Amino acid sequence: MERKNTQLIKAFATVLKERRRAAGLSQEELAFRTELSMSYISLLETQNRQPTLTVLAAICQQLGVSIADFMAEIESL
Repeated sequence: MERKNTQLIKAFATVLKERRRAAGLSQEELAFRTELSMSYISLLETQNRQPTLTVLAAICQQLGVSIADFMAEIESL
């Protein structure tokens, strides 16, 4: 089984960036609110990293969206 699904990673990065911008947050502000580094947020948005479930939960919480809705948006791409 292929462990790296490039389409899924690209869709995640797209939704993350769109949701972050729609929330009016910079990468720096989202990083601060999630207790992650700004470089890590950047790596997620540029398809260079994949989040853990814990990170996904923290990001969704700060963006004001459920994990289920976030994932549904990813699946729709």
